[in-house]
Amino acid sequence: MTGWTGNILRINLTEHTAEREEIPPQLLEEYLGGRGLGVRLMRDYFRIDPLDPAMPLIFAVGPLCGTPAPTSARLAVVSRSPLTGTIYDCSAGGRFAWRLKATGVDVLFITGRSPEPVALSITPDLIEFLPASHLWGSDIPTTVASLKERGSVAAIGPAGENGVLFANIMMGEGNSVGRGGLGAVMGAKNLKAVVVNGDRQTAIADPQLLNKARQDVMRLFKASPIIFGPLGIAEFGTPVLVDLLAQRRMAPTDNFRTTFFEHSANYSGPAIKEACQAKKEGCYGCPIQCKKSAPDGTHLPEYETVSHFGGLNRVHDLTAIIRSNQLCNILGMDTISAAATLSAWGEIRGSFPTADEIPGLLEEMALARGHGELLALGSRRMAEQLGHGELSMTVKSLELPAYDPRGAYGMALAYCTSNRGGCHLRAYPISHEILRKPVPTDRFSFSGKARIITIAEDSNAAVDSLVACKFSFLGASLEEYAELLTATTGIHYSPQRLKEIGRNICLTERFYNCANGFSRTADILPERFFSEEGSSGDGIDVHPINRERFNEELDKYYRIRGLNSDGCFEDNDFLNHLP
Repeated sequence: MTGWTGNILRINLTEHTAEREEIPPQLLEEYLGGRGLGVRLMRDYFRIDPLDPAMPLIFAVGPLCGTPAPTSARLAVVSRSPLTGTIYDCSAGGRFAWRLKATGVDVLFITGRSPEPVALSITPDLIEFLPASHLWGSDIPTTVASLKERGSVAAIGPAGENGVLFANIMMGEGNSVGRGGLGAVMGAKNLKAVVVNGDRQTAIADPQLLNKARQDVMRLFKASPIIFGPLGIAEFGTPVLVDLLAQRRMAPTDNFRTTFFEHSANYSGPAIKEACQAKKEGCYGCPIQCKKSAPDGTHLPEYETVSHFGGLNRVHDLTAIIRSNQLCNILGMDTISAAATLSAWGEIRGSFPTADEIPGLLEEMALARGHGELLALGSRRMAEQLGHGELSMTVKSLELPAYDPRGAYGMALAYCTSNRGGCHLRAYPISHEILRKPVPTDRFSFSGKARIITIAEDSNAAVDSLVACKFSFLGASLEEYAELLTATTGIHYSPQRLKEIGRNICLTERFYNCANGFSRTADILPERFFSEEGSSGDGIDVHPINRERFNEELDKYYRIRGLNSDGCFEDNDFLNHLP
């Protein structure tokens, strides 16, 4: 077998046991790895409560990991979200993924709850359960520093230990398994950290074809103005989107009450580069290097973070925004959900938290103390407990990211059809609706969006299963990555086959969610977007979303997916028709 190792490592934390098993080749061929393989392995577990010891926490790499394929040193972590209750996955890049696969496994499958805090150390020849009571309560940098001599570290901070529903799993290099609270799942298992250190090589079926495919991808990267252009993400990172979203009048401001923040230029990509002397940084082996850091090594915030700790909370101080990002990373919390929860709380109390208040509130969140005891529940539960559930800007309890749906109707639909909740990355229609020049005129139309979103969801499910970075597809396409996969595995894959695999993954996730009570009533935006207009100006009118047209397009989406009018399945044996 080439590409895959063909092995799964099952860890039982309750018993402190480890066992390697072979993965049936058909599952690898049909689900690839990462998100897809993790979702398939959840088939017997998806009804379990997210914080039950029996709930798996699955780390899964892809077949391209460990090869020269661009942006492939990544993994997905799959479980069920304690924040949303949905099936959940999140990917992250870095050395951890590469070193996990180099231990000889495609999947790390963790169940149980350790009697005492523990760190898991994995090499090709040895599995150790390291006592970690002395690390319980430590922040991410302290935990990583104590374990990094053993290899690459994935750890939780105080937020994960205290059950913050949007706690992250943080990688030692600074990347995060964010959104959805998988750090809380890890904390519920009394698992402080996982350390991996492998040295095995990934076998490649056709190195010559792989090299050719890689050259094709790199040529497309270099030709992409979005990636390597003068205002591309390689130069300025994702905050280069700040000015663009301001121009489009779709920058979430004041808890999504408005869509333009007059001080957003303070935290744009060029502003950050100039103020912080930002240098290029990125995931292990990635040619794009979209992440940015200060000369002292401080990781600088990305677009969603600067926008939400900025305009969403009416903060314009770049230093304060950077500090908020640092605190979330140190404490192990998702920046989008943390900032959006603060913003909803601010609207409810009648004043948004100031730049000086936010650090203390973030610390209270991570410790679930003071105001943080309520804020740690996320914006939906917090807002409902305060009697203002309508002010939580969430879909399926997941806080919306930094693209106001009134400014791009494909994004509006994508938030609602996303299987993990209000997420822009499931369909990622920004290249169609936001990045094109001249400015797209159909972004205020639902016409054709159901089909566009369906195709994009299927394609991105395949991308998340390879596991490759979404930014690669701002230049390259599934055609080039199908060739990379074929060269690596020796099995012919076409773009169409990858889309079919993605479709099966999306429908499997949908089936899990429907079985857990999700239906059409969950596929809806907050009322604000249907009844309140955005910030018109510069010749752009931002109207409320037409509810009738939204429902019509949602109906079309369901028909394309083969679902009933409630967004679920007529065939309760659907999973039995899949590998």
